[in-house]
Amino acid sequence: MGTTQKYIFVTGGVLSGVGKGITAASIGAILQAKGVKVSIQKCDPYLNVDAGLLNPKEHGECFVTKDGAETDLDLGHYERFLDLELTQKNATLSGKLLSQLIADERAGKFHGQTIQLVPHLTGAIQDAIELAADGSEVHIVEIGGTVGDYEGLSYVEAIREFASRVGRENCMYVHVVYVPFIQTSKEFKSKPAQNALNDLRGFGIVPDCVVVRTDDPAPGNIADKIAAFSGVRNDAVILLSNAKTVYEIPLTIDASGINAVLERFTSNTKKADLSKWRALADAQEATYEQTVRIGMVAKYLDNEDTYISVLEALKAAAWQEKVGLELVWINAEEAEAADFETMDGLVVPGGFGSRGIEGKIRAATYALDEKKPYLGLCLGLQIAVIAAARKAGLKEANSTEFDPDTKQNVVYIMEGQAGKESTGGTLRLGDYTAELKPGSKTALAYGTKETIERHRHRYEVNQAFLEDIEKGGLTISGKSPDGKLVEYIEAANNPFFVATQAHPEFKSRPYRAHPLFVGLIKAAAGK
Repeated sequence: MGTTQKYIFVTGGVLSGVGKGITAASIGAILQAKGVKVSIQKCDPYLNVDAGLLNPKEHGECFVTKDGAETDLDLGHYERFLDLELTQKNATLSGKLLSQLIADERAGKFHGQTIQLVPHLTGAIQDAIELAADGSEVHIVEIGGTVGDYEGLSYVEAIREFASRVGRENCMYVHVVYVPFIQTSKEFKSKPAQNALNDLRGFGIVPDCVVVRTDDPAPGNIADKIAAFSGVRNDAVILLSNAKTVYEIPLTIDASGINAVLERFTSNTKKADLSKWRALADAQEATYEQTVRIGMVAKYLDNEDTYISVLEALKAAAWQEKVGLELVWINAEEAEAADFETMDGLVVPGGFGSRGIEGKIRAATYALDEKKPYLGLCLGLQIAVIAAARKAGLKEANSTEFDPDTKQNVVYIMEGQAGKESTGGTLRLGDYTAELKPGSKTALAYGTKETIERHRHRYEVNQAFLEDIEKGGLTISGKSPDGKLVEYIEAANNPFFVATQAHPEFKSRPYRAHPLFVGLIKAAAGK
């Protein structure tokens, strides 16, 4: 393809959660497999400045980039599918843009102009898109929500206008719609999708490609009907039913005929090499002689998206080690020893707040006492430290997050963080370096002396209690380069009891599992 920058805009209709993020990531994966340099961005119409304060029960996981942006979970999909390390510029929320517009207006940068959604906010959206696209051949932009949402109108107008800025031939519009199956009449109904396409056309955008999402495979006449009503070519209507796993979707989309659309758009006629995705699909479909049971001790049990990066990291490690994975959700608020006995390993993921904390402490205590493989992530490290301190005799050991008045504050708030407990963007965020203790399980798992992992927390291990923590069965296996912060702990007499203050799940990839998750799965499998 030529050197001209190309842009693919992915919008959604009918309902939210229809799969725009996976579709965007899969299109990116296909383009990468054709040798194209891809970048990707999520534009979210929410009036939040970032995703840091959004309720994980409602919105799912808060994904953290290497430079500390707190973002929507779709950026996790993008990183796992495209093996990119994204940054703040790859996540754009209305609140951030509006805050900057207002700050610029107050600073007199508009010289008395009336500040309006069009052209000022739409212009800011377009500038953010061009900034995120820098250095790539094709830049993919997912617009959050559904077309017609009040808060999303500026984004739809911005991407419509964008064609005038860069040339319509350099913009490809992909609209993802949902076609329901009505059980009573036993037929697929395309009317909601037709209405969603009418909405998009009403805003001045005629899509180049329509992705039709269905629960079960839809007949070809649905594609014909969508094409007739939307003005889109038949070969540009892609039928996409539910897959067993999201990692099959690049293969499904590639087989659906999207290559004709992409070739017209990019002029790249190279065949996509999707061998790694086929190998991944085979690994997921395989039947394994051994299955490990991993207990996830958590408090948000009604939305798996809250822990989606942890789940994907566990799956990747199991595929790599060629064992089946049975994930068992354990309610942290009710967790007792009986819940842990039948597990081959335990995971305590990150989190905030006091709900379910004692159940998580019981999980770490059980793992220490019974030599049960354990992986602690962020809060999971702090929980383990509290458990060890209590085992050593500090019966009131706690974190000041859960008991502000505790005298045995083995976990305490970071310097400069007091008073910021409920504010956004104030935690220790993004990449931090740790130096590992030579010969430790942690160092052996990584195979390195130093790590760089992403963080999202504001409480730290209080090293004044180090002697008690070690007496309780834990050793410090990694610290910050200046030695002031505890980054890793482990238990010597356990097949694999490792916890980190970081979130290693953010760096796991489906075809390149993270070493700490591999360590847990190996120990759980008795390897």
